[in-house]
Amino acid sequence: MTDVLALSEERLEAVSRRIVGTLFLTQSLGSAAIINAFTVTPIIAAALAGTDRVAGLPSSLVYLGQALMAYPMGWMLDRYGRRQGISVAFVIGVMGALVSLLAVVGSNFTLFLGGSLLFGMMRSGGEQSRYVAAEVSRVSNRARVIGIVVFAGTAGSIVGPALVSPAAAAALSLNLPEHAGPFGVASILLTVCAVVIFSLLRPDPLKIGRQVAELDDATPVDGVIRERAEAGPIRSVREIYSSRVPRLAVIAMVFGQLVMSMLMVITPLHMAHNDHSLGSISNVIMAHTMGMFGLSWLTGWLIDRVGRYPVIAGGALLLISAAIIAPISPLFIPLALALFLLGLGWNFCYVAGSSLLSDQLKASERGRAQGASEMMVAIGAGGGSLLSGVLFDAGGILSVSGLGLVMALLLLAITIYVATRRS
Repeated sequence: MTDVLALSEERLEAVSRRIVGTLFLTQSLGSAAIINAFTVTPIIAAALAGTDRVAGLPSSLVYLGQALMAYPMGWMLDRYGRRQGISVAFVIGVMGALVSLLAVVGSNFTLFLGGSLLFGMMRSGGEQSRYVAAEVSRVSNRARVIGIVVFAGTAGSIVGPALVSPAAAAALSLNLPEHAGPFGVASILLTVCAVVIFSLLRPDPLKIGRQVAELDDATPVDGVIRERAEAGPIRSVREIYSSRVPRLAVIAMVFGQLVMSMLMVITPLHMAHNDHSLGSISNVIMAHTMGMFGLSWLTGWLIDRVGRYPVIAGGALLLISAAIIAPISPLFIPLALALFLLGLGWNFCYVAGSSLLSDQLKASERGRAQGASEMMVAIGAGGGSLLSGVLFDAGGILSVSGLGLVMALLLLAITIYVATRRS
């Protein structure tokens, strides 16, 4: 996969649009599948294990699976191409959904954890769709394209939680436990994603990306002129992350994911303890995921307009607001507002951090370097998810929000430091 295509600029633009459209479709379906399933995951985990302390464990294993598979997936994307790698990822997701379904039917907590691990391995490929969209797009509108692909999660934020009740009813009609339904629906949606990626992601974006990189030679980004895309030796992952700016990009994504995962994972259980219905819990998660994805198109435009650093700082401020509001009241409206701001803060950090990292990489470095970044993001988020159950058991939602507040303040301080000291 080292050859470069020689398409006309008009043809290149058309192919790039089609690739981005394909990624948008599969991200929409994939996010609906995941959100539909994981709306009920902490409730299932606590019920199967008989204690709230493990409510965040399945989500932690999702991130562990993502971390374990992230670098191998990056190597696969560079070695065999983006189409094969992402297709394999979605097939692993189908396996995870089916294993989780069997675990719910058999009341097997250990098997349920295995399904969560497989879901995480799928995410190691699916989450790189934004980088694939970025590499086939010119640097001048790269953040906007990343925002568009992340915006695809809007379908998940609306359709995913809305599928929970019908899926549960369908499971009951088949004499299955109601919580098995969401995983059955997830297996169907992820199968469609695998087929669409394998059929339509052609030519492989790796080849397209190399031609785009040549066209982007010496393009200014945030006031800095990039070196020739393929000039000089290929850097090791360690060399890439020895620089301050790539480190900030990863820190923004890690901290944003950590704060978001801690509060998001535990909120359904917090609401269940306060006698909220499954419908109310689904609506709060819907508000949260709307914040995560619904304004991504605007986030990308904003990043290209004002720069990567101010948007990361804005994301940190939104995370701070969410951590302050979440423990104020167990009522629906404050929780919905806090979770919406939490999602929007994550979105700012995620899209701006992804754009900042993509700007720093040569086409030949992207798979490995981005895989390494996904591994670091997953490890940080998994730790936060695991901590959420322990903190909640010890001190309720206030303890979880308190740690989230500290992490968001630290992210804001680091961003200001790097932005003021960069060349």
